[in-house]
Amino acid sequence: MASWETVFLARHAQTEWNVRRRRQGRLDSPLTAAGVAQTRRHAAALKLMAIDAIFAGPLGRTRETARIIGDALDLAPVIVDDLIELDHGAFSGLTNDEVDARFPGERERRAAGKYDYRFPGGESYADADVRAARALGAVTGRRPLLVAHEMVGRLLLRHLLGLDPAAALARAHPHDVVFQIDPSAKTCRAVE
Repeated sequence: MASWETVFLARHAQTEWNVRRRRQGRLDSPLTAAGVAQTRRHAAALKLMAIDAIFAGPLGRTRETARIIGDALDLAPVIVDDLIELDHGAFSGLTNDEVDARFPGERERRAAGKYDYRFPGGESYADADVRAARALGAVTGRRPLLVAHEMVGRLLLRHLLGLDPAAALARAHPHDVVFQIDPSAKTCRAVE
């Protein structure tokens, strides 16, 4: 791995579909006013952290989150396609109730083997794990910020912290938390 001193990991800010509990996957929806406010709070906290580079996924919600932070830190975000969220395939845009109505039993099948479960017409965590490792290979700087998504973020944490898949998938990443990761010590804490 690169010789990072610290890696910061932010999930994109809250979106309209997050509020409506719709699966976004590779679809997109705009940040909410609360999401913009979250991002501005992140930017204020990160000003004190000597961030030296920003990398973001290609979707609008990560690009906008990274842009707001980048403007505050006077850094231009670099887009890394491999930081894109897992492809939810046929589940994209649906709520859990809609998934259950259209694909009976699929959420239970997914829960039974989450890492290897492939969304119908989409990808699995195992598929995206390869991308997460590749994305980290594109990250430069001593103290970079990555702006990604919750699902691919779990896989980034897996690689940065040396977690097994089950431990990585058990992690949550709320919109209002930025993680500060020390890859050499394998520690992770929320930025205060």
